[in-house]
Amino acid sequence: MADARRLIKKYPNRRLYDTQTSAYITLADVKALVLEGAEFAVVDAKSNEDLTRSILLQIILEEESGGAPMFSSEVLATMIRFYGKTSQGAMGKYLESNVRAFNDMHARFAEHAKSIYGDAAQDRSADLWAQFLSFQGPAMQNMMGAYVEQSQKMFQQMQEQTRNIFGGGFAPSAATRASDQDKKQ
Repeated sequence: MADARRLIKKYPNRRLYDTQTSAYITLADVKALVLEGAEFAVVDAKSNEDLTRSILLQIILEEESGGAPMFSSEVLATMIRFYGKTSQGAMGKYLESNVRAFNDMHARFAEHAKSIYGDAAQDRSADLWAQFLSFQGPAMQNMMGAYVEQSQKMFQQMQEQTRNIFGGGFAPSAATRASDQDKKQ
């Protein structure tokens, strides 16, 4: 069975060529494909190297530079600090699962709004979502706070299990030592 993904070739002159439409496209066109949910791959025209992630990161960079960034400098710095550490893979999976959960919640909200407002819900979707978040802000913050607290407890349990498995071969971090001191007091 042939690969159903749309193929976009990137040439050395930095131009993107959509093999499905036989036309050159821009990053804005690739963004439109993402928004449509289209499956595609961007490859280097000469080496056939997969450049999809690189192109998606360029789109994110343009969006972040566009005036209404999604990520604070603190979040970006924290993400950078995870690169090269053993927890890098875990952080990626953590972010991916949380984005997926948020996306699922958004989809359920859209379905619920459609059941209440019918086809008019699609036209008012952004407004309804904003209203929902403004009403649910404190509840969402409490829920996320509890989630973060639960994640921290799970991480501490993982550290403790690791220490037990390896016989304490790992020195506890300063944060763990401080947390242990707090528990003793």
